[in-house]
Amino acid sequence: MPLTLEQYATYLDTRNLAWPARPTIEPVKVRPRLVPLPGIRLVTWNVYGTLLGITSGELYLEHPHKFIMDVALDKTVQEFKMWSSMTRKPGQPAEQLASLYRRALEQQKMAPSPGEPFPEIVVEELWEGVIKKLLQKEYAFDAGFYGSLNEFSRKVAYFFHASLQGTACYPGAAAALAHARQRNLLQGLLADAQCFTLTQLQRGLREQDPRADVAGLIEPDLGVLSFQVGSRKPSERLFRDLVDRAATRDVVPSEILHVGSRIEADIAPARRLGMWTALFAGDRASLKATREQFADAAQRPHVILTELEQIAEIIP
Repeated sequence: MPLTLEQYATYLDTRNLAWPARPTIEPVKVRPRLVPLPGIRLVTWNVYGTLLGITSGELYLEHPHKFIMDVALDKTVQEFKMWSSMTRKPGQPAEQLASLYRRALEQQKMAPSPGEPFPEIVVEELWEGVIKKLLQKEYAFDAGFYGSLNEFSRKVAYFFHASLQGTACYPGAAAALAHARQRNLLQGLLADAQCFTLTQLQRGLREQDPRADVAGLIEPDLGVLSFQVGSRKPSERLFRDLVDRAATRDVVPSEILHVGSRIEADIAPARRLGMWTALFAGDRASLKATREQFADAAQRPHVILTELEQIAEIIP
């Protein structure tokens, strides 16, 4: 049986591979604003930069530092033995893979997205396109270990991004999710994400609490992830999809609390749809907020968290 993505991630742990350093947290000089919010029945969480810390504060598809990008690409070439199926042009293996990767990335960016101003790139499809190019030159992979082409593409995407940026849950993430669950609140994810995001989140939570289980904490039917719907924040499509899904549970927007770390991408669209909002201001790298946004009543968050466990003070 092929490994699942989570099993594959665990297998990589056994090999003592060198990964990027965990993200460091730089506290923000801001006072928390904690007031109890009435009638909350559903809490939705942003992932990167809110529950899950990531180097530089956001998920990169293409790292701005060429050296880091080249290292991740080179590790991917070596890990999946791609070099023998690449065109023998002058240059390093990373440069050959970079050319294929960027071409696939540009193709996705240029793909039509009618009515969607913020289309999402789907990395498993991106890598599937790269691998198909290699398969034309007698590339082969172990389907018994990795699974089908689609499953293999997800594992390549996980490995590449794990080589590109370090991740770790923010302190108190597991406890905050557990608190909401203990209060019998529904929980969902409302986030820019990729096929490997839940695996990264699960592993981060387990480091804080071995009993933590995303499947037991998060309602799968109340999760809206960007790679699944084809649009990313600040598109309101994610938020409208969430409102529609919540309605099937008889939950209205005024009973939803959305927790995020960016005013434009998280707080403003949630407020426009009538949700309660909490800004997580616990890390300078992920916090995206200006004085002007705080001064605008339409964008100002209802509460400000500097630690995730403060959720217990706004949901008594």
